Amino acid sequence: MKLAHALALILITSSAFAANTPPGIAWEQGDVAAAFAKAKAEKKPLFLYWGATWCPPCNQIKATVFNQQRFIDRTKQFIPVYIDGDSAGAQKLASQFKVRGYPSMILFKPDGSEITRLPGEVDADRYLSTLELGLSNARPVKETLSSALAGGKLSSDDWRLLADYSWDSDQAQLVPEDQLAATLKTLAKFVPASESYASTHLQLKAISIAAGDDKASGSAEELALVHKVLADKQQTRDNFDVIVNSASDIVSYLSKAQTGERSQLSDAWNKALQQLARDKTLSANDRLSALTSQVALAKLDAAKDSKLAAPIIKEVRERVAEADKTTTNGFERQSVISTAAYTLSEAGLLDESDVLLKAELKRSHAPYYFMLSLGANAKKRGDKTAALGWYEEAYKKSEGPATRVQWGSSYVSALVDLAPQNEERIEQTTQGILKEVAVTPNAFYERSRRSLEKIISKLATWNKDKQHDAVVGRVLTQLDGICSKLPASDPQRATCQDLLKPKG
Repeated sequence: MKLAHALALILITSSAFAANTPPGIAWEQGDVAAAFAKAKAEKKPLFLYWGATWCPPCNQIKATVFNQQRFIDRTKQFIPVYIDGDSAGAQKLASQFKVRGYPSMILFKPDGSEITRLPGEVDADRYLSTLELGLSNARPVKETLSSALAGGKLSSDDWRLLADYSWDSDQAQLVPEDQLAATLKTLAKFVPASESYASTHLQLKAISIAAGDDKASGSAEELALVHKVLADKQQTRDNFDVIVNSASDIVSYLSKAQTGERSQLSDAWNKALQQLARDKTLSANDRLSALTSQVALAKLDAAKDSKLAAPIIKEVRERVAEADKTTTNGFERQSVISTAAYTLSEAGLLDESDVLLKAELKRSHAPYYFMLSLGANAKKRGDKTAALGWYEEAYKKSEGPATRVQWGSSYVSALVDLAPQNEERIEQTTQGILKEVAVTPNAFYERSRRSLEKIISKLATWNKDKQHDAVVGRVLTQLDGICSKLPASDPQRATCQDLLKPKG
């Protein structure tokens, strides 16, 4: 089926669009099918950005990439399309495109075939370089990967695109998830010696993915590679996305606790993170993220209730204060304050995290996002009443159909965890969510579907001893009524009915 015929209409109101995107870019605001038709007619690539108003990484992209003149100028070469995850039909489109996390960014050829997925966790310069390579190359990354694994000859640009492909958001488009680490490791072996960055980055991505398996352990060869990168300032900077985002996972993967090997690797990694935390070529959020990883490493082998050393506590306070003071862009603050508050919380500074978050409630365009963090802080303290109050407030203030069911699922989960005896509150909250779902088109696609799965699964766990059969029965009856009203030809009906089936 032609892509244009398969796409749902996505309507973005002008007021919401203007409020949630930086100026200067002629984003397509109508339906996506029409945008693809325009791309084909004008023989231009299409750039699709999928995000959400509240999402910190999305706001980071808006603040560091979409506002750059270099990016704005490049938009004349392609058709830019912005899809907010709460716009009509957005979750259905996400299911068709196999995009799950916010942000997801895909570059298409004029005929609708996918060229590449752009990484959202890299700095602006590398992002823009990857975009430019995609625009000039226009060879689908799937073809490039097949050629590389078959031993074909690739250009330098091809290898760079493979290295900087958004493997974290691939969603098994190119490689099955359980084969991704092994595939990237194999791929790196085909990289010519002249392409050292591509080889190193692919190997590091393979290690970071493998490190996600708690039962796996690394090799001496992988450990040597990581030490080599950490000892080189430029390589550390070039691969900062892995160095910052996967620190504690990879250290655990490559070394055993309470060993000299662990101590040496942690020390080397910590020095690299300190370097990145002070690197002014990185954004404020990226520098804070390096600090967050320092905190995670410091806690890695520590006793559960032990306090961090005074020097790192001092640095956390100073760097958070600096970021708060110097970050004035509204989009960037959504990202920076999220990271800063989390870092304070992880460092054991819960009260200071709360102060920062509460102040941001008055400034943020999506304050309900920070209310979840306040709930998490209260939960850490053991203050169940305050935690549930924040989760409830976050749900009540959340905006947009997909966001509301997601925030609702968080509230239901918190209720089950913190007030399992309160059947009335759990039932009323769940039924309220389902009432909204009943009148929301395309409510059983992608993120909304997963949020509903989370709710039903949580209730099933809550009722494992059959003590809440009456409540769960009424909820499932309500859901069944929603399913039965969906047309038999609508794929959502089967998805809805599947939620009713016993799990486990």
